[in-house]
Amino acid sequence: MAVSGWFVALVALGIVPIAVTGQPVVLALWLALLVVLGGVDLIVAGSPRRVALSRDLPGRVRLGETVESTLYLANQGRRRVHGIVRDGWQPSAVASPSRARVDIPRGERRAITTTLTPFRRGERRAAHVTIRSFGPLRLLARQATIAVPGAITVLPPFNSRKHLPSRLARLRELDGATSVMVRGQGTEFDSLRDYVRGDDVRSIDWRATARRKDLVVRTWRPERDRRVVIIIDSGRTSAARIDNEPRIDTAFESALLLAALASSAGDRVDLIVFDRRVRARVQGATGAELLSRMVSSMAPVDPELIEMDWSSVPGLVRSVTSQHSLVVLATTIDAPGASRGLLSVLPQLSRKHTVVVSSVTDPAVLDATRSRATRDDVYRAAAAERAMLDQARVAAAVRQLGAEVVTGAPQDLPPALADRYIALKAAGRL
Repeated sequence: MAVSGWFVALVALGIVPIAVTGQPVVLALWLALLVVLGGVDLIVAGSPRRVALSRDLPGRVRLGETVESTLYLANQGRRRVHGIVRDGWQPSAVASPSRARVDIPRGERRAITTTLTPFRRGERRAAHVTIRSFGPLRLLARQATIAVPGAITVLPPFNSRKHLPSRLARLRELDGATSVMVRGQGTEFDSLRDYVRGDDVRSIDWRATARRKDLVVRTWRPERDRRVVIIIDSGRTSAARIDNEPRIDTAFESALLLAALASSAGDRVDLIVFDRRVRARVQGATGAELLSRMVSSMAPVDPELIEMDWSSVPGLVRSVTSQHSLVVLATTIDAPGASRGLLSVLPQLSRKHTVVVSSVTDPAVLDATRSRATRDDVYRAAAAERAMLDQARVAAAVRQLGAEVVTGAPQDLPPALADRYIALKAAGRL
């Protein structure tokens, strides 16, 4: 049972006859009248438990997009249901409106449409629906909370896909598939063509030249069918928010752009999200299936407040492939102390693979170094300078151990990692 505002107002109105007559019995009679009216109102109200509920939900939605959820209410009782319905979505689903008024005659059905704009990845759930049915006087209401489970999966937004066309064009240039005819230094033979002034004389094919009596050069294309292994750190450092975005979400964006690019280039991509156990794994997928499986596996993953077990990473890479591969480690290199585990395993990985360490940087730290107007600003700038020096020290140690480092703000890191992949492919290092 629920009490309406009208009932409370009428109870408060009972003060007036007491003030006029000075007789407490008047208040008792007034309250008794309200109780009788409320009881009649409650009896006449339709039963909320006689309302059959069902949902029509989209299966998946990208983070930041808006979808509609439809709740169907069928009145199977003997009386009209007139009241308020609240669909119990999680706050992170941002359901609007949160409450809706309904008027359902006997034997009829109504639909309530709710817009959802989730601001967090993962599974957003609605566990129950609360129905409050008022009588004709709107004094008291019959209320029931009915379990109607529903859920939608919120996928990573993949905002970095806007960088994909320009990077694919650069890959086509490397393959010689455009009129620019830029050739990479790969090891896979592509074709023979006539010598043009400016060509590297080392690419001249002397045997073909002897047969044709004209200078002929070999052209090469970057290698295909190579392995790209992406390891994403889901430990405690990935929970930090940089520019209002968790580090792990930036790592997901970088991984999706790199996977789309590498798959288009003919390489095989494998993904592992790991801290002390495997949180998500994608292997053996190509093309559109690769990205679909990646976003589906990334969606429910949240950072764990534990340290990353870097000693297990070489074994993870060996479980994926035994051949030379590009291994991308998406983690953080902000502090020397937190990076000791990473630095300890880099020699094992760089001995056999090409290793790239990808780390997001905080643009607010760089901004803090430029503001020194007050004493607080000076202290803040000093701390920011120290943080940047620590990051530079870790980056230098990573390079000394044979790996490469790619850093950038959340908006800049995905295209920067894609550019490094293209550079490695053009240099024949994959």
